[in-house]
Amino acid sequence: MTQVFGYPSFDEKGEKILTTYDNAYKEMGMDIRVYRIHEGETRRFFKEEEEMAVLLLEGEITYKWDEKEQKVSRSNVFDMGPWCLHVCQETEILVRGDSGAEILVQCTKNQQKFPSRLYAPKDAPWIYSCQGKFGNTANRRVNTIFDHDIAPYSNMVLGEVLNDRGNWSGYLPHRHPQPEVYYFKFDRPEGFGASFVGDEVYKSTDGSFSAIPGGKLHPQAAAPGFQMYTCWMIHHLEGNPWLQTDRCEDERYLWLHEAEF
Repeated sequence: MTQVFGYPSFDEKGEKILTTYDNAYKEMGMDIRVYRIHEGETRRFFKEEEEMAVLLLEGEITYKWDEKEQKVSRSNVFDMGPWCLHVCQETEILVRGDSGAEILVQCTKNQQKFPSRLYAPKDAPWIYSCQGKFGNTANRRVNTIFDHDIAPYSNMVLGEVLNDRGNWSGYLPHRHPQPEVYYFKFDRPEGFGASFVGDEVYKSTDGSFSAIPGGKLHPQAAAPGFQMYTCWMIHHLEGNPWLQTDRCEDERYLWLHEAEF
């Protein structure tokens, strides 16, 4: 049976494994892990056959790559936008912790060579979605760090969502053929929400993730009182990349677009 939700923990080395090419979430087609980095510690990342995106979730780090070096900081995912380094196969990334930090590393198979790019918060501005719609219960801020329009050479998509407290995201319920992974964080450790995958529902908690098979409906909700962060990651299908226009809303709920609340 395909696994669609997980509650992983950090191991003694500060690594949290979400999806791999051979674990219970292999249908996602991506290797996704989260790392804690201590101040003064340096982690090395190198993939022979995979592109790689290293996203700063919080803390201060220094990226080193292609004989370049950049110190960046992010207090947390709720108050500051993303820093993310995206590289092709056979490109080494060194990440030094200038304070305690947390990073997410997203990889997928890709033989194509392309220039490395460091995305700054200004490159992925937060944009409000659904403001005022559905009784004002689907307010969320969304950013797209890179997708097929921004990085057509990539085999994946990376972005972030911030739910307003008690509000929905991914609403109306929608689907697309490409698999998608959501990684959740909350502004308080006891925060929680509801994650729908098809007809199943799971309790999303801080550090949990959802592995959504292609074609499954997947709306989300945050409990009142808690702000929910979602890192959303999509794997392009061969010959069928995910596009911003690919969002297919469930026809049973389309009437809500015109409904008065």
